[in-house]
Amino acid sequence: MQREQILLVYDRECPACNAYCKVVKIRESVGDLRIVDARKNSEVMNEITAQGLDIDQGMVLKMGEQLYYGADAIHTLALIGSRSGILNRLNYWMFKSKIISRVFYPLLRASRNLLLKILKKTKINNLKDKSNDRF
Repeated sequence: MQREQILLVYDRECPACNAYCKVVKIRESVGDLRIVDARKNSEVMNEITAQGLDIDQGMVLKMGEQLYYGADAIHTLALIGSRSGILNRLNYWMFKSKIISRVFYPLLRASRNLLLKILKKTKINNLKDKSNDRF
């Protein structure tokens, strides 16, 4: 029997996002987590864009046919996450609550955007907004 592929789509050029995605693990019973760089063309990025989700404003977790975006993605990741290792336990305790995830995610996103602005990174701009290429 084939295990479910769970996709985590994020901006690999973001040092904070990259560090988080390297550390986060899910329980083996849930499926296999596959990390997808949002800056590369892929079927899942086409799906994200077709749904009108701005990848520059939130990571996406795809489980089955369901897309979880931003705070919902980090909340769902916490619920299916492994509790092994201090960082995975911390992730669970911080984001197991949907309310807390919705409060903290915008702060994390703002910090990320500031970091990418300082690093002079361009946005992915998957929605092709002409005035939306820089942080």
